Amino acid sequence: MRALFFKQFGGVEQLQYGELPQPQLHADQVLVAMKACGLNFADIYRLRGNYHIEPHTPYINGYEGAGVVAAVGAQVHDYHVGQRVFFADVTLAQAEYVVATPAQLIPLPATLSFKLAASIALQGLTADFLVHDLACDQPGSTVFVHGLTGGVGQILTQMLVADGMHVLGVTGNAAKRQLALEQGARRVFLRDSDWLAQAQQEKITTVYDGVGTTLKTSFKIVRPRGKVIFFGMAAGSPAPIDPLQLLNQSKSLLTGDLWDYLSNRSARLKRSQRLFSYLQTGQIKLAPAQEFPLSAGQAAYTALLQTHTGKIILTV
Repeated sequence: MRALFFKQFGGVEQLQYGELPQPQLHADQVLVAMKACGLNFADIYRLRGNYHIEPHTPYINGYEGAGVVAAVGAQVHDYHVGQRVFFADVTLAQAEYVVATPAQLIPLPATLSFKLAASIALQGLTADFLVHDLACDQPGSTVFVHGLTGGVGQILTQMLVADGMHVLGVTGNAAKRQLALEQGARRVFLRDSDWLAQAQQEKITTVYDGVGTTLKTSFKIVRPRGKVIFFGMAAGSPAPIDPLQLLNQSKSLLTGDLWDYLSNRSARLKRSQRLFSYLQTGQIKLAPAQEFPLSAGQAAYTALLQTHTGKIILTV
């Protein structure tokens, strides 16, 4: 099979595209012929060697994608050949064929494309647990999102709006600001303005921070008894937070790992169906993903590191 792989950690120049042995199917596994793979910042971290990655020779990146069941093991009864599926946590995904357990797979409705599934699997399910498990805000609450036009940010913003929240945020330029407003944000600040002072005038109950380096700023703008949801380090690791200061200000830091919430097949089905409902009713609309063929993996990873809006996917 053809795959995108690397033999040593480093930069984008380490990525190669070529032939590798097709994975062997065990009796309790499913073989998926990939149609599209999602690309995420975690893949950059794994390429650099500073994030966990499945041991493999050579390394194959990627954990997110969609495709068609190509074969099933003798012990598998939940899936059949030809069935459309997607996943958010199957290793070695940036390849023509991937082996998964039935518990990792989620059926993909015919109304949703493979490309869309690869665009929303990880980031959509992440937004779902951040909103519905960590924040749990009541309709009418004012919330703040860093990076509204990023992959998670676009889904998160629209999900919050659909749930009745007043969404504020900050972004880097006028075009991104306009996109966030079109997706339902009530007020969007530009990063090069005095946005911090303006945000502090709002009664913000929850801040969603996937940037990392902005974590201390997030605590400056959230109201007492409010909370900051920390879920990523797109711009780098956050500075240490003093828990005594949080105690004195009655502010909370919440975080979590998506995989602790996708703990079984039932949870995956429930959460994916809730995510699909936002899409099918038009409450979440995404800008088209930026597409690269799997063979152009270096270009795709480079684009992720540069200024971009929304999702990048690799098509197979």
